[in-house]
Amino acid sequence: VQLQASGGGLVQAGGSLRLSCKVSGIAFSRYAMSWYRQVPEKERELVGSISRDGETNFRDSVKGRLTISRDRTKNAIYLQMNSLKPEDTAVYYCNIDAWARSFWGQGTQVTVSS
Repeated sequence: VQLQASGGGLVQAGGSLRLSCKVSGIAFSRYAMSWYRQVPEKERELVGSISRDGETNFRDSVKGRLTISRDRTKNAIYLQMNSLKPEDTAVYYCNIDAWARSFWGQGTQVTVSS
C-alpha cells in the first residue's frame, strides 16, 4: 500500500491550499481515510476523516474551513483548506487503516505566514 501526499506550500493567513493524497495497492473504495497533522515536539493529531460513503468529520478547530473529498476514479482524497491560520502550520499526513495496520503518506509541509 502506498500513499503519496502532495500540495503543501507556503501561504499567507487567509489563503487556501489543496492537498492531495493518491492511494495505490489497496481497494480504495472500501476504506475510510483521514488527514492528520503534526508540528515539532507535539503528537500527530487528527484533522478530519472521510468514510467510504463520503461522510466527513473534523476537529473543532478546522470546522467550516477545511473539507475532505474523495475521487474513486483517481484513487485519491483531497483536503481543501480555506481561511488558513498560522496555527494550521504543520506537516500533513494522509492515512488509511486496513488489515489491522495503519498506512501513512510521506507528509507534506503547510506553512501559513501571518
